[in-house]
Parts: sequence; C-alpha cells; structure tokens
Amino acid sequence: MTTVTELDAAAIDAVSRAVAALAGRRVAVLTGAGVSTDSGIPDYRGQGAPVRTPMTAEHFLSSDSARRRYWVGSHLGWRAFAAAEPNCGHRALASLEQSGVATGVVTQNVDGLHVRAGSRRVVELHGTMRRVFCTHCGQVFDRRDLAHRVEHDNPWITVPENVPLGPDGDVLPERTDGFVIPECTVCGGMLKPDVVFFGEYIPAEKFREAEQLVHASEGLVIAGSSLVVNSGIRLLERARRRRLPVVIVNRGATRADSRATVKIDAGTSEVLRALADALPSAG
Repeated sequence: MTTVTELDAAAIDAVSRAVAALAGRRVAVLTGAGVSTDSGIPDYRGQGAPVRTPMTAEHFLSSDSARRRYWVGSHLGWRAFAAAEPNCGHRALASLEQSGVATGVVTQNVDGLHVRAGSRRVVELHGTMRRVFCTHCGQVFDRRDLAHRVEHDNPWITVPENVPLGPDGDVLPERTDGFVIPECTVCGGMLKPDVVFFGEYIPAEKFREAEQLVHASEGLVIAGSSLVVNSGIRLLERARRRRLPVVIVNRGATRADSRATVKIDAGTSEVLRALADALPSAG
C-alpha cells in the first residue's frame, strides 16, 4: 500500500469547507477506482493509467476467442488483485459508518476492498470479482475455487510475479492458444464473472438500493470517481434535487465539479482520513 502524503494548503482549506458543509449530517458515499489506487490497483482515467480496450458484454458472450483471452488475462492477474489490501481511505469510510456518520458506501469498484475494510452496508454497483456465475443455470462459484480449476486444466500457465495489473485485475496475455475455458460443473454452461461489463446495464434492483441509500442520507461524498459513468451522475442528481451538500474528492477534474458544494483536488486516502477524524467531532 502506498503511504499517503500530507495535504497541501488548498486541500486543507477545501477539507475544512467540506466538514462545515457536512457537519451534523448523515452522509452517503459513492466511490470509484481512485479509492483503490493506494492499494495497488490502477484506475481507468487517472494520470499514468494504462491504455485499455475493455471487454464488452457482447464480445464476451458471442466469441470463444474473446472469452479465452479474458479468462487467461483475468487468471494471470487474479492472485495479485485478490492480494490487494484495503488502504486507509477504505478504513476511514468503515470508521465513518461505525460512528454513525456514513449511511453506507455505493461503489463502482469490483475489488471488494470496502467489505474487507469493515464497511457493512456496501452496494457494489458493478458487481464483484469474488464470484462467477453460470449464464445458463445460474449456479454461483467462488472465484478462488475457479482459479484452482483453471490451473488444474491449464498446467502450462505460469502466474508472473509483480505483474502490472489493469483496473479490473486483469493482465494483457501473451499467449491464449490451448487454454481450456472453464465451464459450469453443474450444466456445462458458459461462466461469466459477476461484474457488469461494458455494454451491460447495472441491474435495476442494485441501482434502486443505491438510490435508497442516498435518499436516506443528508449529504453525499463522491471519492475517486471522474463521474464519466452515468450511474454516478444520476446519484449525484438525486442528491442535488433534494438540495443536499455534495463533496467531490478526486485528483484532477471530474464531469461534475461545477455541481459540487465543495471539490477537493487531492488523494482520496488523505482526504477520507481527514474527514473521518473531523466529522464525528463536528456534529
């Protein structure tokens, strides 16, 4: 995990204004990939982010070669992705929930780090890499068990050390020929990670759960998201219609900076830790 740095004067001033805006309120939190960068998982759009051509749902479902490429790359990155540890930003949000300040976390991330940090109410908008399911019969499998099957069926695969991960825990594979694609052990059907691919919609019930969390809150903190994905904008607008204070924490510009009550241009780990230290005593 990367050691957090001190906040500069501008960020300290912005944090003070955010504390004043949120004091005495119960807040919902929306997080994006920027919250996990200090845990070693890169984001999609930040400075130095890898150039990617993301797998679409249509391509995955319709092409054997696409599925083979996906499963090889995903398996090569799985161990490093699963070994990532929550950082102090994740732990700060768990602390805010435990103290009654945060109502919960809505996350666009699939890494499960909020759950591992101790957050209890977590809405995983885009799913989780912890599970795989059969698209035919619906059987659900633990990703750890699937990894053992993949290695058994493909003994030639060598998982590299210090592999450069993609944002979803994958690696660009050098070889895919001969790879045995894992199938459902119940019906032989196609397996798919329990995540929302590009080109798929967030399940309606999952988005309703996120809306309910925002509706039960009196403020909204958005951390580590550039808000390019429409689901984040929709939640922000739910808060704005109720005239709730909205605090955005992100390095660099986001799609909604002009709509924020306070924008904090700084690292999420440092800022979330500062908010967790200040908000309980500010209420």
